[in-house]
Amino acid sequence: MFSHVDDDDRPSMVDVSAKAVTKRTAVAEARVRFPAPVADALREAGFSTSKGPVFHTAIVAGVMAAKRTHELIPFCHPLGIENCAIEIDMADGDEAVIRCSVTVHHRTGVEMEALTGASIAALTLYDMCKALSHEIVIGPVRLVEKHGGRRDVSPP
Repeated sequence: MFSHVDDDDRPSMVDVSAKAVTKRTAVAEARVRFPAPVADALREAGFSTSKGPVFHTAIVAGVMAAKRTHELIPFCHPLGIENCAIEIDMADGDEAVIRCSVTVHHRTGVEMEALTGASIAALTLYDMCKALSHEIVIGPVRLVEKHGGRRDVSPP
């Protein structure tokens, strides 16, 4: 049964009022693959373009998006996010790995906030670098782990 439809199959926000407030965390990951010449150019420029610092801009955009997830995804509850941290690593190869970790004490989880933060950070990397190539590939985007609430999800 889908959680966002009522007994009459109409779209509906999940009623979380009876759930306990617990600490809830989620971590999502997005990957951005750059053509080799673009990855090399980014490294040589210290991950900066004429638009500015690429990774720093993506981090700010991702955090802003995570905080506004309820405005973007129907039926997401507005949450007072207590922490949102985004890390971007491009140590080796042509792929940037973005990890977005979100924490809140609430009646509902923050998976969508973590996924939104990672996704928007990835889109920002694309936007900052598209002048160098339109062959940049975003994906996959996935939930890595979540804790709190009814069930935990962790990597195997």
